[in-house]
Amino acid sequence: MKNCNESEHQTTPRILLIACATALVVGFTIALPQPAYSDRVKPPPVPSNIQVPAGSKAFLEGHAVGTQDYICVPCPNPTTSMCPNASGFAWILFTPQATLFTDNDKQVITHFFSPNPFENNTNAGVMADGTIRATWQDSRDTSTVWAMAIAASFVEPGALPWLLLDVVGAQDGPTGGHRLTSTTFIQRLNTVGGIAPSTGCAQATDVGKRASVPYTADYLFYN
Repeated sequence: MKNCNESEHQTTPRILLIACATALVVGFTIALPQPAYSDRVKPPPVPSNIQVPAGSKAFLEGHAVGTQDYICVPCPNPTTSMCPNASGFAWILFTPQATLFTDNDKQVITHFFSPNPFENNTNAGVMADGTIRATWQDSRDTSTVWAMAIAASFVEPGALPWLLLDVVGAQDGPTGGHRLTSTTFIQRLNTVGGIAPSTGCAQATDVGKRASVPYTADYLFYN
C-alpha cells in the first residue's frame, strides 16, 4: 500500500509537469509571428499596362494614409525633370508622407522619398548620394526598398494615378531584417485624393510655398 501511494504521488506531479509543458508549447506556437502574407493577399483586377510580370506573387498589402507634399517652383527648372517645359510656375511633388496599415489597423510600413544608395546621381558633374526615389521602410525591421514608376493609369478623376513600380534598390535593416528586401514590383492602387492644387502657384511670390494634400491608396508588394 505504501508503494502504491508513493507511485501515485510521483505520478501526479509528472502529469502536471507534462500538462504544463504542453500548454507552454501550444502557447508559444500561437505567439510565434505568422509567416507570409502571400496566401492572404488577393490582387484586384487592374488595367493591363500596370499588371506585374507573369510569375510575380503578391506577399504583402498595405493601406496608406498620408499626404502628397508639393512645392511651388518656377518653370522650366533645371533641378527637376517633373517641371513642365514652359515658362511659368508649377506645383512639384517633393515627397509623400504616408503610413501603411494592415486590415486590422496595425502599422507595417512608412512611405516617403529618399536617396537610393544603389543608384549614382550625377548633377552638373557632382556625384550625389543617390537618386531620389519613392521609398518604403518596414516599421518593424526597417528593411527598405526604393522603386521607380514604370507605368501609370488614371482610373479615378481627381485622384492620383495607379502605378506599377520597379524596385531599383533594397536594403536589409541594421539587425538583418529583410521582410521587404525580396520585393521586385510594387503597385499603387485604389487612390483617393493626393493631386496637386489647381491654384496658389501662379506668380513669383508663390515660389517656395508648400501644400500637403491628403490621400489614401493601397500598395501591393510582389516578389
